[in-house]
Amino acid sequence: MKKILLVAVLAVFSLTSANAQTKSKAKKAKKAVSTKVETPKVDGAGMVFENETIDYGSIPHNADGQREFVFTNNGNKPLVIENTQGSCGCTVPSKPEKPIQPGETGKIGVKYDTSRVGPFTKTVTVTSNAVGSNVTPVTTPSTTPGAAPVPTGKSTKIITIKGNVLPDAPAAPVTETKS
Repeated sequence: MKKILLVAVLAVFSLTSANAQTKSKAKKAKKAVSTKVETPKVDGAGMVFENETIDYGSIPHNADGQREFVFTNNGNKPLVIENTQGSCGCTVPSKPEKPIQPGETGKIGVKYDTSRVGPFTKTVTVTSNAVGSNVTPVTTPSTTPGAAPVPTGKSTKIITIKGNVLPDAPAAPVTETKS
């Protein structure tokens, strides 16, 4: 009788502790999901991209080559995109025309010419008034010999597209049929 009672108590204890661990893990998982990643703030206009590289993957010949880079102004001043320049004529970017206010998101469109078959990696240079560690300041040479370059108040950011345009499938051979 004592053995049966001991086994029953051990069974109840085992189930209780296993259930408690499952609930604890579930609570931790919920907390991890609800954690929001804060974008670092900058003093001035800022520009943080969701993705700095768009991978088209393998796409068919003459497919839709239009994609969008989404970014957020993480600064405290309006962000002005002054220019977007593709690395070649096959990459045509478009920029937002209005300033992006602090905390708002904007989009830079990119259209790749998918009539060119094969792998590709192209860049788009974005010129703006953004500040921070994720952009490169633009400077002009100083007029004083030996002096440091002069900041222009502009910066550049390079974003990338890549992928592979597949060739057309070979045409099926034509077979003659006799009537």
